[in-house]
Amino acid sequence: MAATNPRLPGDWHEVLGAHLDSDWFRSLWSFVRGERAAGQVFPPEDEVFSAFAHAPYSQVKLVLLGQDPYHDDGQAHGLCFSVKHGVAAPPSLKNMFKELKTDLGIEPPSHGNLEAWARQGVLLLNAVLTVRAHEANSHKDKGWERFTDLVIDALDQRGEPVVFALWGNYAQKKGKRIKSPHHLVLKGAHPSPLSAKLFLGSKPFSAIDAALVQAGHAPMNWQL
Repeated sequence: MAATNPRLPGDWHEVLGAHLDSDWFRSLWSFVRGERAAGQVFPPEDEVFSAFAHAPYSQVKLVLLGQDPYHDDGQAHGLCFSVKHGVAAPPSLKNMFKELKTDLGIEPPSHGNLEAWARQGVLLLNAVLTVRAHEANSHKDKGWERFTDLVIDALDQRGEPVVFALWGNYAQKKGKRIKSPHHLVLKGAHPSPLSAKLFLGSKPFSAIDAALVQAGHAPMNWQL
């Protein structure tokens, strides 16, 4: 992979690939490569765009928007809220699984890997796609926010309705980019322990399923 010009997976490259040749993205990618040369960065380079590989542009029906990748060893693998098999579920993900049980009666899974959701057309997108090991928000305001704004803009321009689940104030601010009236926007509390009292009991998963059906999509199979 060239240092200044990575390639987006599948049809995402047709939609957004030109931006990867821009000066601002080259600067961002150069920064990330420099950070990797100096120390550990998550997720690994070949997993930075995993969310796009699992959910092609033409197939996205739901967007879950996170903020910053997990910053502890082995956690982040390019999908917001998700961790690889064999990695303990972090607190936000545990709260999501608790609410799945309350909302839909689905027992918490034995792992925290959400790839099965992504393969159903769920873009598990973080606003920032990389982070320095053990330093939350360390790659904030380096250019990733501009890139993920473009991702939201591209989905907003799609003719087919997309459901956006915006949990927490940060995601809701980014949701201001969603202009087209045929998309459905669901706002709620973040599953973080800081706002868990508001998230738990809010039934966000059944709300997402209802919105998906309203938009003409199949409801989710949330079972992992």
